[in-house]
Amino acid sequence: MLTGAKNQFKITLLSVKYALQREMLNKVTFFSNIIFMILNNGCFLIQWIILYALKDGIGGYSFKQILLLWGMAASTFGFSHFFFKDAYNLSTIINEGRLDNYLVQPKNVLLSLLTSSVEVSAIGDILYGYIMIIIYGFSIKTFLLFTLFSITGGIIITAVAVLWGSLAFWFGKVDMVANTMNGLPTSFATYPDGIFKGIVKILFYTLIPIGFANYLPIHIITDFNIYYLFVVVSMTVVFIILAFLIFYKGLKKYSSSNLMNVRV
Repeated sequence: MLTGAKNQFKITLLSVKYALQREMLNKVTFFSNIIFMILNNGCFLIQWIILYALKDGIGGYSFKQILLLWGMAASTFGFSHFFFKDAYNLSTIINEGRLDNYLVQPKNVLLSLLTSSVEVSAIGDILYGYIMIIIYGFSIKTFLLFTLFSITGGIIITAVAVLWGSLAFWFGKVDMVANTMNGLPTSFATYPDGIFKGIVKILFYTLIPIGFANYLPIHIITDFNIYYLFVVVSMTVVFIILAFLIFYKGLKKYSSSNLMNVRV
């Protein structure tokens, strides 16, 4: 079992590597996408600089914590979209019958699909996250926790994207629903959780789980809590299991398009 998992991990990394090499054929475009994404993220902080010039604290966050929040949001988004880009195209792939290419390969179908391409600009998001960490106040502890939560957060939002995309197995064209729900974590993740109340906060730990992907990690980094750490790691595992279960349950209903495309 361990050998199988190890081999699948190697195959997944190779898939990402080859996808990245394809993107690096045009180096000018490759590096410009990364640089402009960093600049784009930086521009959004201007609004917070203005707000904090007028008020000391917003939603219980200091300005340095806002930097950490933006860094975490960018890094989790970047990790997910770089390593698992096609999670966000899953419903379209299912509806167009493009799963055929992955079903005939001696690899895990879901992982093979998710890692078949990369989003180059997402590297800029990851780098931006670490720039924010340096500005926030670099330490080995902060760096390690931030890295851990970038991975767990990225996995959680990827798993949720798989869950929404897998609805296409049962309901067909769900692209609009999937795209809307996949966009909500990014929309909310850059705002302090203290400004949200009631049912919205409940949604952050259920249908839009940025509570586990972003908010709890921020609180752990600023005020370490081993219980919260256990919750984040445990919920990451739960979302992974749910994503695999729902995808493979839906896969039994999949109808081939009989496309004879070859994926290298």
